[in-house]
Amino acid sequence: MKIQDPALFKKKALKWANSFEVCCYLDSNNYNDPYSKYDFLIAAGVNKELNAKTGSAFEAWKTFVVENETWMFGLLSYDLKNEIERLNSFHSDPLGFPELYFFVPKYLIAGKGDDIFLIFGGEVLLSWIDDIELHNSNAAGIKLSNPVTIQSKISRETYISTVKELQQHILRGDVYEANFCQEFFAEHALIDPLEVYSKLNELSPTPFSGYFKVYGKFILSASPERFLCKRGDRLISQPIKGTAKRSADAEQDEHNRQALKNDTKEQAENVMIVDLVRNDLTKSAVKGSVVVDELFGVYGFAQVYQMMSTISCKIDPEIHFIDAIRNAFPMGSMTGAPKLSAMQLIEAAEFSKRGMYSGTLGYIDPMGDFDFNVIIRTLLYNSESNYLSFQVGGAITYAADADKEYEECLLKASAMIKTMEK
Repeated sequence: MKIQDPALFKKKALKWANSFEVCCYLDSNNYNDPYSKYDFLIAAGVNKELNAKTGSAFEAWKTFVVENETWMFGLLSYDLKNEIERLNSFHSDPLGFPELYFFVPKYLIAGKGDDIFLIFGGEVLLSWIDDIELHNSNAAGIKLSNPVTIQSKISRETYISTVKELQQHILRGDVYEANFCQEFFAEHALIDPLEVYSKLNELSPTPFSGYFKVYGKFILSASPERFLCKRGDRLISQPIKGTAKRSADAEQDEHNRQALKNDTKEQAENVMIVDLVRNDLTKSAVKGSVVVDELFGVYGFAQVYQMMSTISCKIDPEIHFIDAIRNAFPMGSMTGAPKLSAMQLIEAAEFSKRGMYSGTLGYIDPMGDFDFNVIIRTLLYNSESNYLSFQVGGAITYAADADKEYEECLLKASAMIKTMEK
């Protein structure tokens, strides 16, 4: 059915969904994407759910999918790497998100253009959503921090010295590239997650934006990156490696875009991950079907330009799609290459547990098609402990300049920091 104002409908529907203990909102922000089926999806309430821990999480998830061939929404923590490989995570976890969580919603709405589809719940949803008032966004009456004080887990000096240590590993041949990340956090942070997400999405509208609430824990994501999607018999991955800032001056902005497009260092970082993703997809592909559809594409977002490549394959009919996700997880753009060595090194080098950061959230439909993002440019919040966190990072190669890498981290963090400003 048609709606007159999709933007207003989405705001009201998200506020309605947020009244449930569990909900998921996925928004493309109207980016033109040949692989997306919908502009937005809103799932609310739990019909069935799975909360699985590392050890046998992927098998539990596959069983859940087989038993429930329907729509489901959920998340995978980066630390599921410990199930896929013989790895460990040693850092503390103040956020406490599930390691693998999926739910079949009670209510589900999809949108495409000015059409909406009431998949679960019927037309009564329209009257419920129409009755929502937007003028009081802090409907729960949360006492808000003013302002939220953001701290860095490590100093600039520590970041730079760690980058140089990683470059020594690269020089020795341990890895070619390592994605090193740092955490920014706030303790005793009292926020309205919905208000913060709305501000983040306004500042940084991205094609894989998402709001996920699971029992008092919140993912507020402005992700520009697709991890993996399945459309029919094809798998598509679109890793991002390469960043340049936008400018309000049109001439300077175009200069920045062209500089990124022609930057041989950024191309080298990107192609290493393209090769890694090709290898990951080969594990699930019909032999000879892995192709690079686009190499070094440059795409503009509100805050930054990004260099993105697209790799796809035909999925082997003998491979269950959950195994295809497992075979590609975690995403190479957030590890480095070779993947196993990079994960070992960054676990030792980093100062925070990644958890949901550089994990993924997304959906599966009844036909077995799915779409999952990369959880970057994302605020993570535990409303019980009032701990707020986000992480940023970048690809470290031997040619990387540690000072410039640090500045790139601050650029990536800029939209999230602005959401905390009053």
